[in-house]
Amino acid sequence: MLNTSSVQKAYLACGSTDLRKSIDGLAVLVKEEFKLDPFSTCLFVFCNRARDKIKILQWEHNGFWLYYRRLERGKFKWPADSSESMSITYRELRWLLDGLPINQKQAHAEVKARTIL
Repeated sequence: MLNTSSVQKAYLACGSTDLRKSIDGLAVLVKEEFKLDPFSTCLFVFCNRARDKIKILQWEHNGFWLYYRRLERGKFKWPADSSESMSITYRELRWLLDGLPINQKQAHAEVKARTIL
């Protein structure tokens, strides 16, 4: 289970990633390719070319977590091929992990107003 109590954002590595990379290799990708800090309180999400495996890198206190998910059937609705990263919300990440696209037009929009009648 993902520890999301301290997560600020999630970043997707758009396109495919060689998932033979372990913690160090993925952390280098975060730092060098995406110019982000792998020690931040963010999740970094990577997907393979076949779109049936995902790795999530997370720093917590004194070490990295590496989560791995393999689908037995189906594929993840991964964003288009690119060498970019994109920031998504935890809600969008849950949709992605559940096999849905990250753009859910029918989902209730977040209410930004903070007033009470």
